[in-house]
This record gives sequence, C-alpha cells and structure tokens, in this order.
Amino acid sequence: MNQNFTIFIVEDDPDITEILEDNLWREGYRIRTFTDGVKAYDTIVKTPPDLILLDLNLPSMSGIELCKYVRANDMTNEIPVIMLTARSEEIDKIIGFEVGADDFVTKPFSPRELMARVKVHLKRSKKTAFNEFRQEHLRANFSTHEVFVHNEAVDLTPIQFKLLKHLIEAEGKAVSRQNLLDSIWGEDYYGDPRTVDVHITRLREKIDKENQFILTVKGVGYRWNKK
Repeated sequence: MNQNFTIFIVEDDPDITEILEDNLWREGYRIRTFTDGVKAYDTIVKTPPDLILLDLNLPSMSGIELCKYVRANDMTNEIPVIMLTARSEEIDKIIGFEVGADDFVTKPFSPRELMARVKVHLKRSKKTAFNEFRQEHLRANFSTHEVFVHNEAVDLTPIQFKLLKHLIEAEGKAVSRQNLLDSIWGEDYYGDPRTVDVHITRLREKIDKENQFILTVKGVGYRWNKK
C-alpha cells in the first residue's frame, strides 16, 4: 500500500509543490514538504524517507549539494532521489547523475509520468529495503546482523534480532504473541506466549528505551511504529 511510503518534496516553487502534493496525496503517499535544502537534510538524516523529489535550485543549499550529502551519509545513501529542474541542458543531468541522483525530470513535467517513475523507484528500493533498515537513530543491517543505535553498535541475541526483523517486516501491522512464537521459536515450541513479553522487554532495553518503536497492542501482541 502506498500509505506505507513517505516521500519528501524539496521544492521552493509553491505551484510545483502544490502539483506534487496533490498527485502524491491521491496516490496515497505520506508527504513532507521542504523549501530549504539545509532544513530538508536535517530531517532526512533524523527520519529517512522512502524517496526524495529534489529541486535542483534551492535556497541555502542546491539540490546537487543536498544529493551529495545524502549519498555520503550511511544512514541515507540508498534513498531513491528524483531530481527536478527547469533546465534542459544535458550538463545538468550529467552532474545530477554523477552526485548520485537516480532519475532526472525536466519541468514542466507530466504528473502521470512522474508518478510512474516514483512507483518504479520505490519498487526497486523495496526489494532491498530489509537488508538495510533505517529509522531515526536506529539502523539495522539484516544481512550482516548488525544493529546500531545513535551510531553505536548494539549486541542483540539471535532471538532478539529475529524479533526485531519480524516486527519491522510486518510494516506496522499488529503481530500476535502466538505468531511470533511460531515464526521465531518454531511451531513445535510449546512454551508460554508470555515468553515473547520477556524478550520484547529486553529488546526494548537495548534499542527502544523510550518505547517509541515497539508498541504494545493490548490483547494481541506488538507492532512496529512506522510513524
């Protein structure tokens, strides 16, 4: 569902912004809009989006500079970036691609075509989304079994790591204790479902002391807070 995707619009032209917001909203995407490159970058690092629509000409920081910073940061370097510009010179596209832009759209553009490109890039990124997961100060690499909180490595047990991965992959849906038991401990395990609570508590102590990521669903189990 598109509502599971957050797209950042970084554009200082109000007319273009309105067109983008209207079309993205109709497609069901969650949207955040910025008119300043520096403010946009600060938020991108704190809460990485699923895709960025980036204007080439911005106040305080150009789209080229912003894209370079996004690609240089380990927390944000895999976010798809589609650049928007009023220029049509080939040199702009070359520079955009050299700094890591995934696509390049020249204004005026067809909203239908842009939405199609957005879907393509989101689909590509989703294929590898769970290899490297990022949300605020948390980063998890499911290929290397590494977890970082505020860029500090956190040592999780195999069970804790599986719980974390399972909840994240549920994409905000509530997961019952029994489901977690069957998926992580195995269907042949006959322990008390409350065993899950103990492991969730210990997991929270390591990565979620403020209880902002792992939410308790009363009478059911737990869900990951995608925000």
